[in-house]
Amino acid sequence: MKMQRIANALLSLPLCLSMASVVWGGANVSGKVTLSGLAPKPKPISMVAEPGCAKMYATPATTEDAIVGQGGGLKNVVVYISAGAPDEATAPSQPVVITQKGCRFTPHVVAMQVNQELHVVNQDSTSHNIHPLPTSNREWNKAQPPGTPAVSESFARPEIIPVKCNIHPWMRTYFAVLKTSHYSVTGDDGTFTLPNLPPGKYTLTAWHETFGTQTQEITITGNEATPIDFVFKAK
Repeated sequence: MKMQRIANALLSLPLCLSMASVVWGGANVSGKVTLSGLAPKPKPISMVAEPGCAKMYATPATTEDAIVGQGGGLKNVVVYISAGAPDEATAPSQPVVITQKGCRFTPHVVAMQVNQELHVVNQDSTSHNIHPLPTSNREWNKAQPPGTPAVSESFARPEIIPVKCNIHPWMRTYFAVLKTSHYSVTGDDGTFTLPNLPPGKYTLTAWHETFGTQTQEITITGNEATPIDFVFKAK
């Protein structure tokens, strides 16, 4: 009987390994988001109301609603799996951090999962306030004087939320609250990578605050690298 149990365990081992490879393995989906056409010029921001912040810039700070890099790469695009992947049951324990420095929110666009903790830090010598404007989540508005602890919050439902500072109207950011862990925010070159997507059919969504939303249907059949590109048109 003992030998039979050992034999059965050995026979089941390949099946267990195969199931593990399906769950944990997958394809790396990567690509680039570009802007076609003439990119709008960034507008200078007047910070005369906050001289302490203004002096932190050798040249005036500019708006971040359309940042285009070399080769047309579009920055601050949220790329994520919007259909096909199961909803994440548990949010990451590591909080997402956004910083107020130089009277700016950094980063300009931050992505997180539903119920993931968000920390907002004030590194300036002046007061700020954080005022998200959601449609599906609870709206809140919190003041944050200099030297105070981080503001800690989370969001229970997925949506992309514009955020402002009522004290400094030029301060804007976006919280992309997602029900999946498969997401990326493009950097200066417009590239993104979504690692370890198991085989299946998915809807891939790219969102930008100025140029809107695009989707593509993709099919993953193994662990191949799958290049996907998005092209937005300048308005």
